[in-house]
Amino acid sequence: MLLQVGGKRSALGLLAIRRVWSMTRSAHTAPQTLEYKPIKKVMVANRGEIAIRVFRACTELGIRTVAVYSEQDTGQMHRQKADEAYLIGKGLPPVAAYLHIPDIIKVAKENDVDAIHPGYGFLSERADFAQACVDAGVRFIGPTPDVVRKMGDKIEARSIAISAGVPVVPGTDAPISSLQEAQEFSNSYGFPIIFKAAYGGGGRGMRVVREYEELDENYQRAYSEALAAFGNGALFVEKFIEKPRHIEVQILGDKYGNVIHLYERDCSIQRRHQKVVEIAPATQLDPHLRDRLTADSVNLARQVGYENAGTVEFLVDKHGKHYFIEVNSRLQVEHTVTEEITDVDLVHSQLRVCEGRSLPELGLKQDKIRINGYAIQCRVTTEDPARGFQPDTGRLEVFRSGEGMGIRLDSASAFQGAVISPHYDSLLVKVIASGKDLPAASAKMSRALAEFRVRGVKTNIPFLQNVLSNNQFLNGTVDTQFIDENPDLFNLKPVQNRAQKLLHYLGHVMVNGPTTPIPVKAKPSPIDPVIPPVPLGEPPVGFRDVLLREGPDGFAKAVRAHQGLLLMDTTFRDAHQSLLATRVRTHDLKRIAPFVAHSFSNLFSVENWGGATFDVAMRFLCECPWKRLQELRALMPNVPFQMLLRGANAVGYTNYPDNAVFKFCEVAKENGMDIFRVFDSLNYLPNMLLGMEAAGAAGGVVEAAISYTGDVSDPMRQKYSLDYYLKLADELVKAGTHILCIKDMAGLLKPDSGRLLVGALRDRFPNVPIHVHTHDTAGAGVAAMLARVCVFVARDFSVWSVWETICPTMGHCVTCRCSISLEKVFDYSEYWEVTRGLYAPFDCTATMKSGNADVYENEIPGGQYTNLHFQAHSMGLGNKFKEVKKAYVEANKLLGDLIKVTPSSKIVGDLAQFMVQNALTRAEVEERADELSFPLSVVEFLQGHIGIPHGGFPEPFRSKVLKSLPRVEGRPGASLPPMDFQVLEKQLRDAHGDEITPEDVMSAAMYPKVFQEFKEFTRTFGPVDCLDTRLFLDGPKIAEEFEVELERGKTLHIKALALGDLNKAGQREVFFELNGQLRSVLVKDTVAMKEMHFHPKALKDVRGQIGAPMPGKVVEVKVKQGQQVEKGQPLCVLSAMKMETVVNSPLSGTVAKIYVTADSTLEGDDLILECYAVYIEMFVSL
Repeated sequence: MLLQVGGKRSALGLLAIRRVWSMTRSAHTAPQTLEYKPIKKVMVANRGEIAIRVFRACTELGIRTVAVYSEQDTGQMHRQKADEAYLIGKGLPPVAAYLHIPDIIKVAKENDVDAIHPGYGFLSERADFAQACVDAGVRFIGPTPDVVRKMGDKIEARSIAISAGVPVVPGTDAPISSLQEAQEFSNSYGFPIIFKAAYGGGGRGMRVVREYEELDENYQRAYSEALAAFGNGALFVEKFIEKPRHIEVQILGDKYGNVIHLYERDCSIQRRHQKVVEIAPATQLDPHLRDRLTADSVNLARQVGYENAGTVEFLVDKHGKHYFIEVNSRLQVEHTVTEEITDVDLVHSQLRVCEGRSLPELGLKQDKIRINGYAIQCRVTTEDPARGFQPDTGRLEVFRSGEGMGIRLDSASAFQGAVISPHYDSLLVKVIASGKDLPAASAKMSRALAEFRVRGVKTNIPFLQNVLSNNQFLNGTVDTQFIDENPDLFNLKPVQNRAQKLLHYLGHVMVNGPTTPIPVKAKPSPIDPVIPPVPLGEPPVGFRDVLLREGPDGFAKAVRAHQGLLLMDTTFRDAHQSLLATRVRTHDLKRIAPFVAHSFSNLFSVENWGGATFDVAMRFLCECPWKRLQELRALMPNVPFQMLLRGANAVGYTNYPDNAVFKFCEVAKENGMDIFRVFDSLNYLPNMLLGMEAAGAAGGVVEAAISYTGDVSDPMRQKYSLDYYLKLADELVKAGTHILCIKDMAGLLKPDSGRLLVGALRDRFPNVPIHVHTHDTAGAGVAAMLARVCVFVARDFSVWSVWETICPTMGHCVTCRCSISLEKVFDYSEYWEVTRGLYAPFDCTATMKSGNADVYENEIPGGQYTNLHFQAHSMGLGNKFKEVKKAYVEANKLLGDLIKVTPSSKIVGDLAQFMVQNALTRAEVEERADELSFPLSVVEFLQGHIGIPHGGFPEPFRSKVLKSLPRVEGRPGASLPPMDFQVLEKQLRDAHGDEITPEDVMSAAMYPKVFQEFKEFTRTFGPVDCLDTRLFLDGPKIAEEFEVELERGKTLHIKALALGDLNKAGQREVFFELNGQLRSVLVKDTVAMKEMHFHPKALKDVRGQIGAPMPGKVVEVKVKQGQQVEKGQPLCVLSAMKMETVVNSPLSGTVAKIYVTADSTLEGDDLILECYAVYIEMFVSL
């Protein structure tokens, strides 16, 4: 009977007759001295996926399995897949444990192991290990020790190849023992050259040197890597062939001299000389070249009496010439693709050959080996392509693989909860795809990779997806420079990872509390607001349709011609700025927006953007203000939007170059903004004119706002008289404003004053619409509004802000000739009343229980009043708020009686709290002005940073405070150089990737640090704007179930399960159920962390702090404290996953402090050293 093995398809038949020995050997003539010896127990002297691959083959053949593992691998899957598992290398470093031959042999002998499979890497090509197995009476599943020695010695392998007539690359005849020998070789053959480990492969100990200056460093690194990986640092040197294809031939031999090939594999796609993607067979390979490659491989194997599996590797240059480079006397990582196209199970064959079977007995004859289709293998690794493929380590929080027809997965520790160690290779899983041709196999591979979900560590999957979609790859014309010559492969599509990031956020809130500062200890209401019913279809036509049809001028005329009162709804911005510290989220605004569009289509506008909401959105709500504008625009297409523009300060608190203000208005208009209410906190005309010009140039409606203070009806207060306001209005109308606005931030415009001011403006500008914007801090806003409406109801109009106690309510306004349904107002009010409960921690009524008429004395703006109250409480002045309000009056007088709107109101408030905190009277402040340390906002105001106040700066107070400090003359932003948006965009793309939008550029231009922190937050915690407000602020309760809609049609079902105890790393594990699957996240307990010691992290925004680019161990520190270093100079060497990385200095300077030593174990971003830049040293010395 002839026993045949055809790989996987013959496995069951082979299992049934696994102990039957053929009585005839008609297929070949074998020496009668050889005896078939069945293997009963196999040990794999390796770890990870290759160990499991061998275990599976053994199980299919009825062979018992034994695993060995290091102390660091106690949780690895290969230990659990074996029938037995034993610890080796106790007390040794991680890699050394698997290189400890005595322990491995001891375990084999003590547990009756028949044969040892070496896998790949570690001891697989060590002749001394193969000999130790033989000496111990244990079979080595591989070539004989002598063949392993010959093939493992790259120099001797070259000699054998030469004697067999196989072409070789010029190189040294023996391993070199010194740098001098490498220098001599390079002098003879020139550059480039390549160092290779003499006793191992896989890219370890391999370094290309292109010029003399790189020789020393690369020799040292190659030697060190080879020593660490193979226990021997011997190297040999070859001439480096540019842009070759890397083709290898799979061979298989038996104990009877039979050798066959199983065709070739193309392994040209490499990174750091490590294969990334392998293809079988090689595409577009000349058939004659294939014949030469396979024939040379078989002849070489026969010459040395090769048995078992092996690989002969060649380089093929652009002229089609091939050069032998080495023989890998072991199973290769990429053996899988050969198995898929030939249907030969190589591990089965290895085991059977070791037992004494011949290849013909196994049905493995050369004329029977056929290629069937194509196969591709992708090595999915825990490496970050965006950071030079630096290994990443950590815990696999999520693992979901791609599967289906034509996909094979070989893996080990690829499961949820697995810990990826820095001690070993970064391979996570091998994905093998098969198809009738290369495009078919590529399509299956692309689909499978797209199905993968790996969270917790970075992977190279986005890079692999780019390779598979590359036309050069699909055409099969790649060489070893493919990755280097295709930088677009690194244009990586960001992995969204939204669900897991949100779980991290929820876990963080559950462990550490809210991420946004909470002023008072109050919980969000557990009651969710009910959205009033909204009709189907498009909303009715509104005033925005007039604006889009007739432009800003036509819009202004239509507004002026309107008979009756028009309203502006500030619920979406100014109202919640005053009532709820600007904390209302887009989530709650979006829910009610369709109702507003359908029910209040005849609104003059909705104020929903600009001012404090812009930076607060990023700073405290962790959401994009531009996205808010875009989403609200889509939901309310018929109502004009209005924003607050701080003149030359745009939406910031500082000065910007003029082109930044113009660009901001342009982008805002493009995103749906209609009306720009332009003001300046000092009514400083140059600042206002710039903002008006920018808004007009963008195509927006310009609404110039006169900030109101004082009392025009009081003849005793003439600094801000009626004449002052009329002259200012003259200039604004002359500058082309479409609408005039009275901005009464403190609610000081009493009924008599309102009649006087509005009447005078109406008389002077009969064709200009007038908008009165007020705050109802005193509670008299409704009366003032009614007085103005009653006087000008015939043709005049006013637009009023709304919402509860701070502003006059819509309910009052709609009674004054306003065509809005009261019933709709009631529904609208009910929604906001319940929604307001969600923001209980920020509600002004927590500290302010009613309106206050003392605003007529202190003139504190409504938006500031509540915030100032919160600030006073946070500074321990809550019980002195009455004194703060009185000090506000005195501070205002000290500063010259200012118009008080952000930011001027903040300046007065800062000075008032400073006076109360230090128990200073106005007289004492004036007297000691030259010695007191004033708040920065006060100093910058006196310098002229926000403009020139009406009446000038107070003297001698200003001179005493500033002393010799510089002063700004004229408009602050006029002297600033233009902002280069292209440079800024490039910087942002370098820092955050290519997903940067024009809106992001403007956010960074306005608030660089806030935008940076916002991007870092979203990178960590994902789209938290999808969460309900209570979840965002307070997190879920244990056992609570809820849904999160990521986007239309994608909803997460989440249940909070449990909160774990504190671990030794200062973390708590938080457990969830996500879409029916168990998930968990590790969250640092910030309170506990303060009591525990950890290695400091490098701060990204501190240039001189240099952190570890990856987790790993410090091999060598190359500098000393106080040493001068140049930019690019090596600082230290890190080793991770058997690869070494040199950390170079990003700047020239002096090493200030070193935080690591040799053998230090680091996590990513751990601080290595601090380096002071040279120019800083020079400055200090001066």
